[in-house]
Amino acid sequence: MTGNAGPVIVPGAVFGVVGALAAFPLRLAVREVERRHAELRRGVTRRTTHVVFGRALLAKAGLTRTGDAEIERRVATERAAGRILISENGFLRLLGLMKAPETSSLSRQSLIDQSRLAGGDLDMLSLFDAFEHDAEPYSFRDLILARKYAGLIASGASWGAIARSVHRSGPVASLTAKSLNLGSQHGRPDAIYLDEGRSELDGQLLFDLGSPEDDTLEELFAEAEMAEEEGRHDDAAALYQRCLAIDPKDAIAAFNRANCLRGAGRVAEAAHDYARAIKLDPGFVEAWFNLAGLMSDEGKVASARRHLQKAMALDKTYADPVFNLARLEFDAGHLVEARRLWVRYLELDAESEWARTAQKGIQFVDLHIAGERDVRA
Repeated sequence: MTGNAGPVIVPGAVFGVVGALAAFPLRLAVREVERRHAELRRGVTRRTTHVVFGRALLAKAGLTRTGDAEIERRVATERAAGRILISENGFLRLLGLMKAPETSSLSRQSLIDQSRLAGGDLDMLSLFDAFEHDAEPYSFRDLILARKYAGLIASGASWGAIARSVHRSGPVASLTAKSLNLGSQHGRPDAIYLDEGRSELDGQLLFDLGSPEDDTLEELFAEAEMAEEEGRHDDAAALYQRCLAIDPKDAIAAFNRANCLRGAGRVAEAAHDYARAIKLDPGFVEAWFNLAGLMSDEGKVASARRHLQKAMALDKTYADPVFNLARLEFDAGHLVEARRLWVRYLELDAESEWARTAQKGIQFVDLHIAGERDVRA
């Protein structure tokens, strides 16, 4: 994504950040992206075209046993969805806020062949800026690093441990002239060491452009996400509210808070925050869809129908609102319209359990209509 071809931010692109940026405040990145007539938001929605993986995600993953595996699953999910994945340094280069590396010529496959580093490890280390370049073409210095990393992995290190360690050393390219070893004088078996006096890699972040407010917001958002994942809905809602107090324009925080409030049974407040997310981002299709679900649960059929229709208009490939509207019309006795919507759903999803339900719905309507014809005959 960010090699030597000089990529640019295309107007209308929607960037989502997964994990906090370690080297640059999000608010400044938002400003730079908006100057180029594109969007930058925390998290990923259906409109997201590019996903930036912040390096702070590594530190969070390092605190749990399955953290690196969770990152791998998230990367696979976003790649399968067709989104462009970008490292933090790649993103800064894209914005012109970080100097591009020197010209390079090594392909991804060439780097794999010459270093014997597994392709999956190469991709993850590239995504978290453990090389000079974040994508092909790679440089000769990247090849040297790849060989060192392959040796560390052969000794038992993981890509995550390597990525966390190398970013404590300063510029990654400086490691090409140093020997790296696996082990720890502090009892951490996956720490990476320089040969020089066995000093553990440690140092400062790439930039120091943040502020206490930025740090507080990123920490609050991460804490809120963790509480949400653990099902502590009230705690998460309170944390997201604190995020919104710092940044009232954050549609993702409003949406996440609405989901937590809904999970806590605080329906009126959830509806308010879904509406708030929509006001902040009128194209936030998931907010329209979730608000429709809330209205449907409350028996407000007309409102649910309007919101589902809006979600379908915003994203014509979004199958979920089509299915829910079909079910809503079926329950209302509008069988022909329900059938039409189920047929449309099957054009978007022909394989899932919901697709089988849609097929059964179509069969039921067809039998019902055939039965009515027989009665009239």
